[in-house]
Amino acid sequence: MKITIISYDNWGFNDYLVDYLKQNNHEVKHIDFSKFKYKYPNVFFKVYNFFLKIIAKKDLKRIFYGKKIIAELIPNQDIVLTIKGDFIDPKYLEEIKKYTNVSVGFFNDSYAKCPKIKNVLNCFDEVYSFEKNDCKNFNLKFATNWIYKQSNKNEIHDHSYDVFNISSKDRRYPIILRIAKNLLQNGIKSKILIHDKKNETNDYGIEVITNKLSLNEVYQLIDKSRALLDINRPKQNGLTFRVFESLGTNKKLITTNSDIINYDFYDEKNILIIDEKNPEIPSSFFKNDYVEVPNEVFNKYTIAGWVENVILSNIKK
Repeated sequence: MKITIISYDNWGFNDYLVDYLKQNNHEVKHIDFSKFKYKYPNVFFKVYNFFLKIIAKKDLKRIFYGKKIIAELIPNQDIVLTIKGDFIDPKYLEEIKKYTNVSVGFFNDSYAKCPKIKNVLNCFDEVYSFEKNDCKNFNLKFATNWIYKQSNKNEIHDHSYDVFNISSKDRRYPIILRIAKNLLQNGIKSKILIHDKKNETNDYGIEVITNKLSLNEVYQLIDKSRALLDINRPKQNGLTFRVFESLGTNKKLITTNSDIINYDFYDEKNILIIDEKNPEIPSSFFKNDYVEVPNEVFNKYTIAGWVENVILSNIKK
């Protein structure tokens, strides 16, 4: 099959998706538009874009992305999958349809967090979202993120840390501070990294890093940890990749996302749901071994399961 993946892949998660498809004998092109760098020619264009957004609901950067993507597209694709299509001007999302039998959109952000999603939903033949409320409100199909990498279940790792998390410094930071404080008070060893180019403060053992780590570097730290910490973003209940990293590596999970209790892989022995305002993480959570998720459940969240659900099921024969 001829498959094109269009995505804003600033972390590299979608590269694993592309690699899987290639390994299964599909002809795949990945257009990663995070690599397309737009620069205002001068300050007047910046001012112009400000008013363009307000008056015409357009954005020069989204138009730029659209033009660059169209220039790289190959005709006669069986399917084009676009991830984070709200970053692209709708005109070009419509044009993409000329290059493929079917155009599919996948969103792993919520409408409440990214309202521009609503503007592009009609630009696809099928649309999937990881946000259950959006699926209900906009009649979309549901798909989570995926397990991009799996550890050998028989492999034994030395655990340097009880809890690991890496995040950007954003509105979640006060929550992370409260969690780090609780971990410190309970004598639980953590490795919490905050990416922040400006601030170099160190609170409750949190490490501030100024350079972004690669996905492989993050994965190495995951391997050294007993559990992962997941803090969902405000206005968003869809499951982050941290959840699927924990599944793929048989690591316990500490999360502020209470909706996780509604997923079929949930097990209170593996997953601790905490209150972001008053987080309590008991040391007893780490004493019991991880309970393996049944294969019939686990397989749904692998790349193979995701590809079957979102890509292969939509290819018109």
